[in-house]
Amino acid sequence: MPSPPPQDDTLHFGTADLAVLGLYLLLLLVLGLWSSRHHRDTDGYFRGSRRIPWWATGLSIFGTQLSAITFLAIPAQVYRTDEARTDWRYFPAQVCILLVVPVVVHWFLPVYRRLDVTSAYEYLEARFGKASRRVGATVFLLFQLGRMGIVLFLPALALATVTDLPVLASILGMGLLCSAYTVAGGIEAVIWTDVVQAVLLLAGAGLSLVLLTAGVEGGAAGMFERAAAQGRLTWAELDLDPARPVLWVVLLGNFFAVLVPYATDQTMIQRYMTTPDQRGAARALWANGWLTLPASLLFYAIGTALWDFYAHHPERLGEEVQADAVFPWFLAHELPTGLAGLVIAAVFAAAMSSVDSSMNSVAAVVTTDFLDGKRGLRSARLWTLAAGAAATLVAVLLALTGARSMVNVYVEILSLAGGCIGGLFLLGVLTREVKECEALLGTLAGGGAAFAVRTWTGIHFFLYAAIGVGVSFGTGLLLSRLRAVLPRRLHPGRPRD
Repeated sequence: MPSPPPQDDTLHFGTADLAVLGLYLLLLLVLGLWSSRHHRDTDGYFRGSRRIPWWATGLSIFGTQLSAITFLAIPAQVYRTDEARTDWRYFPAQVCILLVVPVVVHWFLPVYRRLDVTSAYEYLEARFGKASRRVGATVFLLFQLGRMGIVLFLPALALATVTDLPVLASILGMGLLCSAYTVAGGIEAVIWTDVVQAVLLLAGAGLSLVLLTAGVEGGAAGMFERAAAQGRLTWAELDLDPARPVLWVVLLGNFFAVLVPYATDQTMIQRYMTTPDQRGAARALWANGWLTLPASLLFYAIGTALWDFYAHHPERLGEEVQADAVFPWFLAHELPTGLAGLVIAAVFAAAMSSVDSSMNSVAAVVTTDFLDGKRGLRSARLWTLAAGAAATLVAVLLALTGARSMVNVYVEILSLAGGCIGGLFLLGVLTREVKECEALLGTLAGGGAAFAVRTWTGIHFFLYAAIGVGVSFGTGLLLSRLRAVLPRRLHPGRPRD
């Protein structure tokens, strides 16, 4: 199990910090209880009775997609000095969000709003059949278990870095708290706590960057100048090698890696159904897109600033501190009393804004797609609680086995799962002639192709989703064309259907 770095007398996470963190966690519980007063049925619990303002939904989407993966692992990836160092080469991937939003708004959003879905996979049954719906829902559930475990594990490691609380105890505490307000308040609690968490996340990250650059010669300008001189601001490589994060790999791979969740993932589609109308959902999507670019810039800058800060002050970095724990180490040992609690609360916010969404969405999928919506509000809350327990268990297993690069683990899981299901949705929305059997065979081929590429080639993991989606879509379309052509080839006189 990963252990926190050794503590010393420079540790500043004291009573005031614990009080700030405690007040934040209490606020989340209050919001959960406040939201619960509106719920009379599962429509309110899973869709907020379609009365959430677009700006709140946009902030919720933003907070959910950033998560602890962004807050902790991206700075760690940029900070690294070993062969895993990426500098800023992954940053162009953020542009893909703005490329994906018009696709979702034009082709996917109208379909979901017209069908008035609770689960994204209701669309698959309407377009193909019940088997497709079950396949899509099952892949989603399996993916979310892994995702929730990762984003619970990262902030638990951060808390263990700044206190004497063990990693496992931190995971259990986070899992219980997140479960409590999500079970009580449903999607409305998820969205309103996400609004608070998104603001806190950006405030904590901004404060950290200011303090980092204030501690080095020349401030932010000096930091960027030294980083450029050391070649640490490389943001693009113009090469054709598919095994490395060159520019075309980053852009092509991430276009599909972003398209899959925004167009097909239940945690996103559920948000689109909480606004009063389709126009509000579209505005929420655009708000999220425009927020993501400056936020990503902020986290990449934090990674560069961490490298520069500890290059100036190597004696202030513990000998056993791994890259994934460098940012939490800075928060614990360099922030003034009181501010450390605020920024650690932002770390919690980054995790909870993703986990709470997944918990509510998992419950929505189970009750809608597998129980056919026949159970009521009590059943919805029980399944939300079960999702929280499963997420906590996965996080505990991650803590016991360890994981070196959370970004890579998460992107690989996302890409492999997306390769299975993204093509299925695209076949449904962009074609009319493809039947269910052909679409499912395409889905199987896409998942197999992504797995084969991962296992037996050196192709960069960014391309897994593009390969999976492309093979799924191409196979389904090809089988459909063969079905239409072969009978006429075998029986030339046979009339067309």
